[in-house]
Amino acid sequence: MMHAAYRARAKPSRYGERVRAALAALGIPPGLPRERGLRLCPEARALVVADIDARGREQRLVPAAAAAWRAMKADAAQADIALHLVSAFRSFERQCQIVRAKLEGGQSLDRILEVSAPPGYSEHHTGRAVDIGATANDPLDEAFDTTGAYAWLTRNATRHGFTLSYPRGNRYGYRCEPWHWLYDPRLARIGARRIIEGGKRTHAKESA
Repeated sequence: MMHAAYRARAKPSRYGERVRAALAALGIPPGLPRERGLRLCPEARALVVADIDARGREQRLVPAAAAAWRAMKADAAQADIALHLVSAFRSFERQCQIVRAKLEGGQSLDRILEVSAPPGYSEHHTGRAVDIGATANDPLDEAFDTTGAYAWLTRNATRHGFTLSYPRGNRYGYRCEPWHWLYDPRLARIGARRIIEGGKRTHAKESA
């Protein structure tokens, strides 16, 4: 598996300008992100291959998220739970293409923005978001929350630093996405600390 770093081409200082231009070109109101509480998501500057998906495509994440994903996947496998990485890093330009294609296909902007983030506001830009499937060709729909994979994630993902971004009734205006999880370094540090503390307690009991 290749672990060479990929470098983003965009300069952070110009990113806001690119986002505003893209929103205007797609007809997305400039005030919509603020109204919905969306956070600007700059593109990751360095990425590594985290996994190879069912189609043989490289799925990339920032190094810390990639390591956490592989550890979580291995942990789940120990419990006979298969986790499949369906989608990871997505560029700003790719997000533009997705929204543009849906508009050209006749979908309304309101409908599109219930399931797709405006370019510049997708967590996938950060290289820390993963779309997880219970099968290799998971369609990524709300039925994922009925799977054993989802049940395992709700109990164990935080230990690996991952949190569910868009639960049912989320404040961002997106539909429920039980498959979409974000790696949070702060959560990862808390999880690591709890694992260490749990190990110490177990050792103390065994030594008593």
